[in-house]
Amino acid sequence: MAVEIPPLLKPSRLRSRGGLLGECLAEFLGTFVILAFGAGSVAMAVAALPGSGRAATPTTIFLAAGDWLLVAWGWGLAVTFAIYVAGGVSGAHLNPAVTLAFAVRRRFPWAKVVPYWAAQVLGAFAGAALVFLVYHDAINAFDAASQPPKVGGHTEATFSIFATFPAPYFHGGIWGPLIDQIVGTAFLVMFVVAVIDLRNTAVGSNLGPFMIGLAVAAIGMSYGANAGYAINPARDFGPRVLTWLAGWKSLAFPGNGAGFTGYWWIPIVGPLVGGVIGVLIYDLFIGDVLHARLKRGQLPEPGRTRPTTDEP
Repeated sequence: MAVEIPPLLKPSRLRSRGGLLGECLAEFLGTFVILAFGAGSVAMAVAALPGSGRAATPTTIFLAAGDWLLVAWGWGLAVTFAIYVAGGVSGAHLNPAVTLAFAVRRRFPWAKVVPYWAAQVLGAFAGAALVFLVYHDAINAFDAASQPPKVGGHTEATFSIFATFPAPYFHGGIWGPLIDQIVGTAFLVMFVVAVIDLRNTAVGSNLGPFMIGLAVAAIGMSYGANAGYAINPARDFGPRVLTWLAGWKSLAFPGNGAGFTGYWWIPIVGPLVGGVIGVLIYDLFIGDVLHARLKRGQLPEPGRTRPTTDEP
């Protein structure tokens, strides 16, 4: 906006927000938005639509691809708007895996890594808490209408609104879900660094956040069913803490359910490893090539194998 907007707080209280504190506040709010709309879309699919009479039965969920598309697009748009909210202040990492990858290969200060992580986890917790507040009645109605097994009166289905767990075909194995999280997050970070790399095919008209949101939606459509595509330690851990406090107990920690045990750490470790792998792969295959061309003062058109010359 061209019109100057006066601050809510006195200038003396704003000075501290110009640095790391302000960046952490932006990371908190941005991650809050991700969970408020991402988990909100899952709450719609799992509890609200069935409970409101808009499905075949009060417990009918995920019987068609459209149900999953609702979730995939919900998370994608959530990330898009979260980046628009926070990007101008903190760069909108909104994901500990992105923060770690940027510290490893994008000169992000290591001293800011833990504060960013803390803000992201707290923001995810708060966003999940808002979803729980808004959809509490729908969640309770779904759990009451569902058949056992239940933990503290809650089902795995409503737990999936907030946190993730592996598909039954992994038979409780660790490596399948762990590899899934590594691969999904590697693609996410690869796409993020590609979109923001001005040496590459730059995204114009401030469409970077939208393209990253599309990347999240694409990962959900391609890899989501294996383990719920957390691809973000804060997005899983913050809501997982909320569900533990709200009564899902062992489903949250240590992450025990039908066919899986001790799962809580996989959506944390997998994305952190995958994020670093993603940025390293991008730099090895693309970033180093762009760097070499810049050093030679050579910027050929995409697809050309030698410098352009004057042509008639």
